[in-house]
Amino acid sequence: MIFVTGGAGFIGSNFILDWAAQRREPVLNIDALTYAGNAENLAAIAAAKDDGTYRFEQVDICDEAAVSALFATHRPRAILHFAAESHVDRSILGPAEFVRTNINGTFNLLQCALAYWKSLDADEAAAFRFLHVSTDEVYGSLGPDDAPFSETTPYAPNSPYSASKAASDHLVRAYFHTYGLPVLTTNCSNNYGPFQFPEKLIPLTITNALEGEPLPIYGDGKNVRDWLFVGDHCSAIALVLEKGRPGEVYNVGGMNERTNLEVVHTLCATLDALRPKPSGKYADQITYVKDRPGHDRRYAIDATKLTTELGWKPAENFETGMDRTVRWYLDNQPWVAHVKDGSYRHWIERQYADRGGADDATVEVLEGHPT
Repeated sequence: MIFVTGGAGFIGSNFILDWAAQRREPVLNIDALTYAGNAENLAAIAAAKDDGTYRFEQVDICDEAAVSALFATHRPRAILHFAAESHVDRSILGPAEFVRTNINGTFNLLQCALAYWKSLDADEAAAFRFLHVSTDEVYGSLGPDDAPFSETTPYAPNSPYSASKAASDHLVRAYFHTYGLPVLTTNCSNNYGPFQFPEKLIPLTITNALEGEPLPIYGDGKNVRDWLFVGDHCSAIALVLEKGRPGEVYNVGGMNERTNLEVVHTLCATLDALRPKPSGKYADQITYVKDRPGHDRRYAIDATKLTTELGWKPAENFETGMDRTVRWYLDNQPWVAHVKDGSYRHWIERQYADRGGADDATVEVLEGHPT
């Protein structure tokens, strides 16, 4: 069995769906179901037959007793740590939760994993892995002509979010060098794709465009990001888990640098083609808003180590990934509506009301293979 923390979130749920479609190894999804944790993302799995290969546990990663109990009960061969507060704007307004979840939560997982790892026999201990999923934002900001971030780029986080992730990265590294815990770290560029919470640029642009709302652009819109389709990120994580060298860091990038303004114009053009407005163009809704404090100008990832050492490459380019993403949101308007009106937060109670689990801190979910 593998553990996935934050598996009801955007990247975590995509990873679990991809894993379930390709493998039969059991997965335990550990998620506290905060505002961005949406168990409805995994409805395809929950609706399938129960063969014990997928479970869900509503547990806070800061809860040492609960996490330790999960290790003792399920005895995983790996833990993939996605759980994190990740929205920069929210970290500016309320940094305390980012410190709690991203730093304290990671520390607690490391402590529990270390105690569990020490209890394993020699072969099990050698095979165990703790894979920590992080971000390129820990490296700070790049100038227009700077080389992309590599695994040796010095850390220079500029927001409470990126600072909390940098701290968690350092903790993971320390547990390898101090205790020998076999850890792996991935630092990814900006993800996009199905199930992304609509506070982020791409889903916000799609949903606002369809509703006739303004399409907000920070500052001059020339902030550059390297855009990575979430499915490509998931394939990279699975490969690092399988073949990565303990103690190593692997950067994952989409090799698609675009300004925020280019991204929004691409989305508008795609919507114009797939669902045209009665009059005018979606780009007519673009509006500029005051830039956020400490807004990094450019991120870019050098994924050479991942491609040359492990043989990974993205399956999607910018155009194909954006087309797939827009089509998914157009085809899944009920999901968008549930997220925007908050009803997704009641899905877990509805799903398990007749199974006696809705009122428990721990809920088991049935396994299946998504289409």
